[in-house]
Amino acid sequence: MLASTDPELDHGPRTERSATMRMCVVSRKVRPIDELIRFVVSPQGDIVPDLKRKLPGRGMWISASRQAVAEAVRRNHFSKAFRRNLRVPPTLPSDTETLLVRSVTEALAIATKAGQVLAGFGKVETALKEGAVAVLIHASDGAQDGIRKLDAMVRQNERNRDEKTQIPVVTALKSAELDLALGRSNVIHAALLAGPASRTFLSRSQMLVRYRMADDDETAEKRGQDF
Repeated sequence: MLASTDPELDHGPRTERSATMRMCVVSRKVRPIDELIRFVVSPQGDIVPDLKRKLPGRGMWISASRQAVAEAVRRNHFSKAFRRNLRVPPTLPSDTETLLVRSVTEALAIATKAGQVLAGFGKVETALKEGAVAVLIHASDGAQDGIRKLDAMVRQNERNRDEKTQIPVVTALKSAELDLALGRSNVIHAALLAGPASRTFLSRSQMLVRYRMADDDETAEKRGQDF
């Protein structure tokens, strides 16, 4: 059910903890909050993406789509919804993507500190053979030969698994971003082991890919297991 009778804004994160659906102010469609991004107004009058949905004040919701955020900027949805003149930079779509990338790399760094990440082709290959991989990661700018070989191993493993335990393959980060998250250089392939930190990383990766690729009626989940 909707968290509020107000279709444009919520009444703050602390008053609507049980909300699971909100309306996108661009498409006017009600969607699960995991497919939306919440935006709030800072004390300085700037629009701020609230990726964790915890910032105080009323919030406006937009589909997790770069195209939707760009449309909201173009049509001045922010000032209309909040009923005040706001500073909304034309770079908001790309700024939001940058924050989403940072969120993913931070989650991967936390998983690394928790001992849930392996890096390097050899270690990842061994973990796949042992069936220990929960999420496979490739740098988006990595060489295709290694990617194809590890992906083939994933498909082979999946022939012996049921559909619910397929291994997601994440290609949302560049090598430099993987380097930053893992604290080492030239990372092309990595693997996450099962655990809470890996689930957080996967959830944030899904949001980033959805933002880059989704339209009003399509989400990352509909594209299968690759992110």
